Amino acid sequence: MKVLIIQKKMIGDVLASSILFEALKAKYPDAVLHYVINSHTFPVVEHNPYIDKLVFFTPEMKHNKGPLWHFIKSIRKEQYDVVVDVYSKPLSILMTLFSGAKTRISKYKYYTYFIYNHPIIYANKARTNASLAIENRLKLLEPLGIEGTIIKPKIYLTQEEIEVSNAFLKQYHLNLSKPLFMISVLGSDPNKTYPFPYMAEVIDTIVAQTQGQVLFNYIPKQINEAKAIYDLCKKETQNQIYFDVYGENLRMFLAITKHCTALIGNEGGAVNMAKALDIPTFTIFSPGLSKENWNMFEDGKNHVSVHLQDYINYSKNTLDDAKKNPQPYYLKFKPEYIIPTLTVFLKAFPNGL
Repeated sequence: MKVLIIQKKMIGDVLASSILFEALKAKYPDAVLHYVINSHTFPVVEHNPYIDKLVFFTPEMKHNKGPLWHFIKSIRKEQYDVVVDVYSKPLSILMTLFSGAKTRISKYKYYTYFIYNHPIIYANKARTNASLAIENRLKLLEPLGIEGTIIKPKIYLTQEEIEVSNAFLKQYHLNLSKPLFMISVLGSDPNKTYPFPYMAEVIDTIVAQTQGQVLFNYIPKQINEAKAIYDLCKKETQNQIYFDVYGENLRMFLAITKHCTALIGNEGGAVNMAKALDIPTFTIFSPGLSKENWNMFEDGKNHVSVHLQDYINYSKNTLDDAKKNPQPYYLKFKPEYIIPTLTVFLKAFPNGL
């Protein structure tokens, strides 16, 4: 059996959908499994032992019909038996149609259900702590006889990557025998970013309660925003922030995060990557996001998340309004709500925090 799984777009989505390969190999060890992903998301599935081939969708294909058409034809030549379209958008629908696969699986949508001979109706309430993001992806494998399996996303680092990152951190005089916190200071966009003064207060709390060392997760183009949060922190907190220590590429970020005590901050790909590395997480959700969709494997100890709706009454209309205009709701989401829960999280570690 030859299977193509399609999951374009964001890093967190690509990582979450990688669980399908482990589930498929467990049931069909001889199956040949290919994965269509955006080329920039490769680092989170690099060295994944369950994926036989990665098929990269590049920026050139997005803007040029020639390479795109060549890409579509190359998919048809593979002669897949099964296509699992997790992405379920126009381009992935086109891939599915041209694949020629007899078994075509995707999420049920009233305007595309006739394209797939197995349109899957997603659940709207999680039955485990895996989250809807995990459970609904696994539902896509039910037509292939795979049911009831819960799998956690995993990132596979090499021993060399771990050793190189260890030496890198020591080069900056970080003490890996003491608490080290990676702070996801910025979300993927302003509508998913906790207000800067509030985030600074959260970071102040972490340092005051743990005397821990702090790293900021940001990319070079975000340096001004990250610096603005640094400047809002107390002087004693700034002394514990190693602002210039960050991974210059995604694999380096992952290897650095592997040495951290926990990752704390805005919900997003960094949180999901930390979970896939078995690093504890404390997640601050945007008021406009549904917590149940992405609070993966939350257990109240190693993985904890907070949402404004945990503290104030939230109707569906409130969630819809917060999704359209989250900033007023963010302003209501003051650190005084978060800090008691964060304090419990910090005390839960067995290394004397």
